Amino acid sequence: MKNLPQRTCIGCNSQKNKKDLIRIVKNKEGIISIDRTGKANGRGAYICDNIECLENAIKTKRLEKTFETSISNEIYENLRGVIVDKK
Repeated sequence: MKNLPQRTCIGCNSQKNKKDLIRIVKNKEGIISIDRTGKANGRGAYICDNIECLENAIKTKRLEKTFETSISNEIYENLRGVIVDKK
């Protein structure tokens, strides 16, 4: 059986399969976006597909610490939309 890649959620700090998480990526130009394919170039961070993990990540500023930059509310709203749409 093939090992599935594991990643850690920035919201709840639990390890899960990479395909079960949402990837947020910061490219070389410093643009932060949601990577639906999981293959975009840049620094990636992963978050569970539930709103509690997202709210926890926002409250603790984990995305800002990971990417070492400030995150606009637009990015957080896009993430909320992606998580709510999947439910």
